[in-house]
Amino acid sequence: MGHYYDENPEVKSNQKKISYHFDKTRLEFTTDAGVFSKDKVDFGSDLLIQTFLKEHPPGPSKHIADVGCGYGPIGLTIAKISPHHQLSLLDVNNRALALAEINKTKNQIENAEIIESDCLSAVDNQRFDYVLTNPPIRAGKDIVHRIFEEAYEKLKAQGELYVVIQKKQGMPSAKKKMEALFNNVEVVNKSKGYYILKSSKG
Repeated sequence: MGHYYDENPEVKSNQKKISYHFDKTRLEFTTDAGVFSKDKVDFGSDLLIQTFLKEHPPGPSKHIADVGCGYGPIGLTIAKISPHHQLSLLDVNNRALALAEINKTKNQIENAEIIESDCLSAVDNQRFDYVLTNPPIRAGKDIVHRIFEEAYEKLKAQGELYVVIQKKQGMPSAKKKMEALFNNVEVVNKSKGYYILKSSKG
């Protein structure tokens, strides 16, 4: 039995359609078995979307990476709300990537690219203003911390890493790792045991 961090989930496909509202914008997503949070946009992703867009209302064009994008709720919502930004959605799960492509087309989003990538390894030549992640906790702490390390390498100066993580699923160790890499970390939002952590690259 595979899980959503596998490249090719073995679980039988069972697509379904869900909707997600941000403010007055409604997005339709196709999801499937073998991808994270297939029945609805999960609370953590929603909290990350709300927090990021509140901190960064429409402004100058930025390049943003969504690492572990799944079927695309975080990256595609931000791309839809802020069409002046350029989004790179990264995941290792081929089923999730195919769904993200479907959802990009369905929601008429043109400022996002969907990329097969183990953490940020496939975007070596790119630099980002922001990296966002709802990390794949089930993949293990080593993978989660590797995302943070590669985010630090690929962020521009003054770039920011945003992470949503539950306290009971490793928030304290994630916070410690981000502090060690960036020399700063702050809790910018928290709700129902979920924390939004932010580190800025000097």
